[in-house]
Amino acid sequence: MFDLIRNNTKVLMALLMLLIIPSFVFFGIEGYTRFRDTSEPVARIGSERITRTEWEAAHRREVEQIAASMPGVDRALLESDTSRRATLERMVDERVLARAAQDQRLTASDRRVAQELLRIPAIAQLRQEDGTLDMQRYRELLRAQGMTPESFEAGVRADLARTAVLRTVADSAFAGSTATRLAMAAFFEQREVAWAMFRPADFAAGVRVEEADLRAHYEAHADDYRSPEQAEVEYLLLDPETLAARVAVSEQELRDYYRHNVADTSRAEQRRAAHILLQLDPKANAEERARVRAEAERLLQQVRANPQRFAELARQHSQDPGSAARGGDLDWFGRGAMVKPFEEAVFALRKGEISDIVETEFGLHIIQLLDVRQPQPESFELARPRLEAQLRRQMAQRRFAEEAERFSNLVYEQPDSLTPAAEALGLRVRRATVERTGPVEAADETARAIFREPAVLRAIFQEEALASKRNSAAIELSGNRLVAVRVVQHRPAQRRPFEAVVADVRTALVAQRAQAAALEAARARHAQWSAQGPGASELRAAVLVSRQEPRGLPLPALRAALSAPLEGEAPAWLLVDLGTEGAAVLRVRRGPPRAQPDPAQGQREKAELARLLGEGESQAYLKALRQRYRAEVLAR
Repeated sequence: MFDLIRNNTKVLMALLMLLIIPSFVFFGIEGYTRFRDTSEPVARIGSERITRTEWEAAHRREVEQIAASMPGVDRALLESDTSRRATLERMVDERVLARAAQDQRLTASDRRVAQELLRIPAIAQLRQEDGTLDMQRYRELLRAQGMTPESFEAGVRADLARTAVLRTVADSAFAGSTATRLAMAAFFEQREVAWAMFRPADFAAGVRVEEADLRAHYEAHADDYRSPEQAEVEYLLLDPETLAARVAVSEQELRDYYRHNVADTSRAEQRRAAHILLQLDPKANAEERARVRAEAERLLQQVRANPQRFAELARQHSQDPGSAARGGDLDWFGRGAMVKPFEEAVFALRKGEISDIVETEFGLHIIQLLDVRQPQPESFELARPRLEAQLRRQMAQRRFAEEAERFSNLVYEQPDSLTPAAEALGLRVRRATVERTGPVEAADETARAIFREPAVLRAIFQEEALASKRNSAAIELSGNRLVAVRVVQHRPAQRRPFEAVVADVRTALVAQRAQAAALEAARARHAQWSAQGPGASELRAAVLVSRQEPRGLPLPALRAALSAPLEGEAPAWLLVDLGTEGAAVLRVRRGPPRAQPDPAQGQREKAELARLLGEGESQAYLKALRQRYRAEVLAR
């Protein structure tokens, strides 16, 4: 056989050329690259595209970041269509701003990048006593995240350039005194409102429905009474926890890990300080700067005259929302945790001393050093179980790439069952019941999270997967996890018989008619009261409401009350449809005018209004940039 091929090489080459060259003639080289890249585009910025794969990867990263920072968050909300769409819109904005930054030749200097890096707590903690960064630990930190210093810093530099595009617009916003006064008057406006509620529950007892009505409602709302489409699936999960259980850790590796991660890092001195912060915009004019410094000097004299009052004065005057309520207490911290001027002042103090006024990018600080400590390292024996688990996880992460390739090959090579792959890798095949919107029955929260992943749901409910009942390809999830799924049984959506859902139909129809009855009663009362006035007990006692204090008034009704036009002293009568909550009739009168704010408050309001105007102008500019660069979201 091989002799035949060797002896006829020229003939075979000619045949291949005859087959390949016409393909390029008819489809072109671009056609081959198109067939090779089958990822679906979900957005375009000019000729550049964002693929569904990129979108899903970005959304997984965002979900993991949010979940890590907010452990109690409901992951179902993060996986909703609204949340996924928001991720895609942000990706489009980033690409548009990157193009604008390039066209405007905006970039960030090395110094600016270094300052931004030290704002990240995990990196700030790597600073050494001489102020320099521990480069070895810095590289290790980034390597654990799959990055190099060069790639990470390039990302930070690009992000700063993108931010600069909108900052130039936002910083140009200006709020004049008259505009601020009018805006704040509207924002803090109070109105006197008396109201009556008409709730569907109060009318439900009077609703009568016949069987014919129920059947008519059932026929008109057929989609509301369908059993959802479901699939019973088997799945196989490869994750670091599984690998960690099979990793062997030597005694020497564990002791080395202890020395680098506990013993050495525990020797750094820590300090506990309290501060009083008076915020000061770095771009403030000379008059504002002098005013804030004078206030700081006044407070400094008070705390030096009576240091025991430091906490009291911090609660009264500090503008740091995170520490003011605790008397300015910032808890324990080491070098690298605070901005440089603040850190230098703290570490120059002796216990109980109060600093001079320290200026940072956040404003003016008065600092009191509360205590100093030199933490003793945790003993190796005590730390051993925790460190062994951490080291196992790290080693498992490094082995994941090798195991992931085996996983992908095994589920592909034997597509009719997940069992061979499970046996080869020491995993267990599990089962779950899933709908298109997520899990119905799953073993635990880990499984439920897997079946909320859009990529997993798409793999299950593809027509081919439902029909063939073969293994899916390995699906990459966040946190270095791979999953493969196989449909065992498919149950299409079906309309449930009338007899099985009659109770639900009755409840829905009664609620619908009770809501209509409540609205009709409110409409009649509105007409009567606006013409003749209500009886003494028919309206709830009038109260002053505002955007800050709704006083129990439903939000739609509050909006209506605050936006209703008023003429003189005559009240306005409003009818507000509250949907499933019924309806409300409101009598609205003017409230007292807002008291004139003090000069300091007036300046803060002017600055806040300028910030809001800047945000609005930035968003308008971003919208114009999206049009200029022909940005288009394709996903629906």
